[in-house]
Amino acid sequence: MEQEHTTHFGFETVPETEKARRVARVFDAVAPRYDVMNDLMSAGLHRVWKAFTVAVAGVRPGHRILDIASGTGDLARAFAPRVGVSGLVVATDINGTMLEQGRAALEDAGLCVPVTQCDAERLPFPDATFDRVTCAFGLRNMTHKDRALAEFARVLRPGGKVMVLEFSRPWAPLRGAYDWYSFNILPRLGRLVAGDADSYRYLAESIRKHPDQASLKSMFEQAGFAHVQWYNLSAGVVALHVGVKTM
Repeated sequence: MEQEHTTHFGFETVPETEKARRVARVFDAVAPRYDVMNDLMSAGLHRVWKAFTVAVAGVRPGHRILDIASGTGDLARAFAPRVGVSGLVVATDINGTMLEQGRAALEDAGLCVPVTQCDAERLPFPDATFDRVTCAFGLRNMTHKDRALAEFARVLRPGGKVMVLEFSRPWAPLRGAYDWYSFNILPRLGRLVAGDADSYRYLAESIRKHPDQASLKSMFEQAGFAHVQWYNLSAGVVALHVGVKTM
């Protein structure tokens, strides 16, 4: 009998087929208070990190942007005015509850941005469609990160850029305090504000299982990206990785 493949769900080892369902339950639970919790957890810094990502993206009128794991649509809302009427922004998320939050936020901002519920490991778009593929705080929740990165490369046009903003490995002197905050304060905030400590405990654990800066750079290169670099933000608590599709 063939042995079932396993992966991690936070610090727990689970069958690969189970991870997506459990991640979905987490984001179904946190979606209604997601933006409030992001502001509380990061002291508002998540907005600075995303603004930096938008600045580095160098988006111009006419560009076509795919925002993966768009969540409540922060990046999609920032890119839409920059691409103008001649461009296109598409927001995707695997989680329907999160996508509805993002759709509502985009509509409230007066923006007409198409949204698509799909799996980042199997994107429903033709090859060489987009000038930028962005993913903020979503890659670490994907079961097969290598497959997702290969899909990011597939749908990019030659010369296009992939940009992944994600929690990473902070500067060594900060790790003790960062771990204490993550495993003591975050679950309490989750319980008090969102009524859900377990989901925020998982989010803290998932960060520790995500590849560090150098490891993720290597994964970008294995997926075929060139000129890969990363920018450490907030002493490496978060890193923005950027790669270019050359062919």
